[in-house]
Amino acid sequence: MKFDSKQLKDMSNAVRAGSLYALRNAHSGHIGIAMGAADIITTVYANYLRPGIDEFVLSAGHGSALLYSVLKLAGYKIPSLKTFRKFCGLAGHPEIGIDGVTATTGPLGQGIGNAVGIALAKKINGAKRKSENGNVYCLCSDGDLMEGVAQEAIAFAGIYRLNNLVMLWDDNQVSIDGEALTDLDIPARMHAAGWNVLKTDGNNFKDIDKAISVAKKSVKPLFIQCKTVIGLGTSVAGTSRAHAFDLGDSELLKLEEKFTSTNGLKLWARVAKQKIKSDKKIVKDKDYFVGDISFADNISTRELSGKCIEKLLKVEPFLVGGSADLAGSTKTKTLSHYDITADDFSGNFINYGVREHAMGAIMNGLCIAGLRPYGGTFLIFSDYMRPAIRLSALSKLPVIYVLTHDSIALGEDGPTHQPIEQLESLRLIPNLNVFRPCNAAEVVSCWEQALSETKRPSCIILSRQEFAQISTIDLEDIKKGGYVIKPSDLKRTKITLIATGSEVPLAVEVANKLKNAQVVSMPSVEKFRAQPVEYKNKVLVGYIVAIEAGATAGWFEFADAVMGIDEFGATGSGNEVYKHFGFDAEIIAAEIIKKLK
Repeated sequence: MKFDSKQLKDMSNAVRAGSLYALRNAHSGHIGIAMGAADIITTVYANYLRPGIDEFVLSAGHGSALLYSVLKLAGYKIPSLKTFRKFCGLAGHPEIGIDGVTATTGPLGQGIGNAVGIALAKKINGAKRKSENGNVYCLCSDGDLMEGVAQEAIAFAGIYRLNNLVMLWDDNQVSIDGEALTDLDIPARMHAAGWNVLKTDGNNFKDIDKAISVAKKSVKPLFIQCKTVIGLGTSVAGTSRAHAFDLGDSELLKLEEKFTSTNGLKLWARVAKQKIKSDKKIVKDKDYFVGDISFADNISTRELSGKCIEKLLKVEPFLVGGSADLAGSTKTKTLSHYDITADDFSGNFINYGVREHAMGAIMNGLCIAGLRPYGGTFLIFSDYMRPAIRLSALSKLPVIYVLTHDSIALGEDGPTHQPIEQLESLRLIPNLNVFRPCNAAEVVSCWEQALSETKRPSCIILSRQEFAQISTIDLEDIKKGGYVIKPSDLKRTKITLIATGSEVPLAVEVANKLKNAQVVSMPSVEKFRAQPVEYKNKVLVGYIVAIEAGATAGWFEFADAVMGIDEFGATGSGNEVYKHFGFDAEIIAAEIIKKLK
């Protein structure tokens, strides 16, 4: 069933009326895109989007009123538009969990990355099933295209020739501060990035429809420049005032009445009848068991992680790895991996290039589409993709971030590559697991826990340097987040040393010098924090000192004193730098004795 221009006009007007109703009741929101881009989104949903097969991503998430209006008309279970931007009502920007909303968007550029990830996932799933797996339509704004993450993702999509991706640019040349400062020639940039590029009148249904139909024959991702007028039909049309909410109730009500279309509602009812229900649970509940992995007495946790990944590939068919050009250094690619390429999507490893931020956003898209993605880079570069990590957590997407080279002990690369505040800053993100394992048992457990999550992403923090393996007595203790890995030599414990990762062997050295000290390994602060008070009080006894080669502030939640680092690192061998900043058993033991005198 396809609608003609006259029918689409009535349908689009009904969409505008719904958007205006939502905005008027909220007394806030974004009117400009709702008026200017209604014809674009109407054409997509009425003539092209196949529910349960295709996906739509509103990267310009500020246009949420427009999206909610379309979804409600198309038969999705959307709460009353009267609840828009109200407490416990329709969210101010689209969020996963609202029926029909594919991705949580609003931070500009992220939705483009998500759309690329979903399109890639459809290619991967299609290769596995030897079948066509649907298209992805993405509506983006001028602001989206100014963001670096968007350009990273666009380049990636061109390289992988994702011809199931259609991006529609709401080109109104206006942003909040005035003229939109996009590239001087965006079509030329898109051509250079390997996209098929078309230009249309974004308020001409025949033009829009004809342009989208090209996607069926395109061998490249399709970019459609849709020239529009922001705030079309309002008193502030074509100006920056139209972007947000700069109309009075009287004008809003008149516009709403003007665009209300009885015929449009009837036509949308025909679309709503075709809506197919789909299973919205992104990841199914599943337990994972890796078993033992072989290791040397001194080994890096990144190497242990690589061994673990190799085993997991045999038990999780939807596990898809990747790296931002650091596969060898992060040990995220194993002998059991083979590359996903533009010519063959049947592989299980993605080379993202030096695109950390896009990697995060694309992995969110892969996860939305039902895959289990993980991606690797250095911990220091988690800052480059932090917005995507935050959206993983907000969207409850169990993406796994493998972050290696985790401290000043990486040495010779110097302070530009030595993370200080990154570990602590990741722990500040709600609904995010941050694991920093110290031995093979913890690495295995952290991977098992991360993959068992269905609504929570995880960061697995790993060392570059090799260090001694301290054995875990009871493997179940690891799941508690913190446990006694080395009991005190004396019956009465007077000192508890908390440590993570490569600092656990150091803490054991310190404890051996003090005799009356025990060592608690805490691979996950979040898991430990969630334990009953009785357990925490049993584990943390006496004078408590935290030892971690990173920022100190967060540890005062548990500790009386902290041995950490709150300044930038230095160049030198890992051992030299480590010792220079006081990570030495003699120095730490002496400091503790002095404190307790």
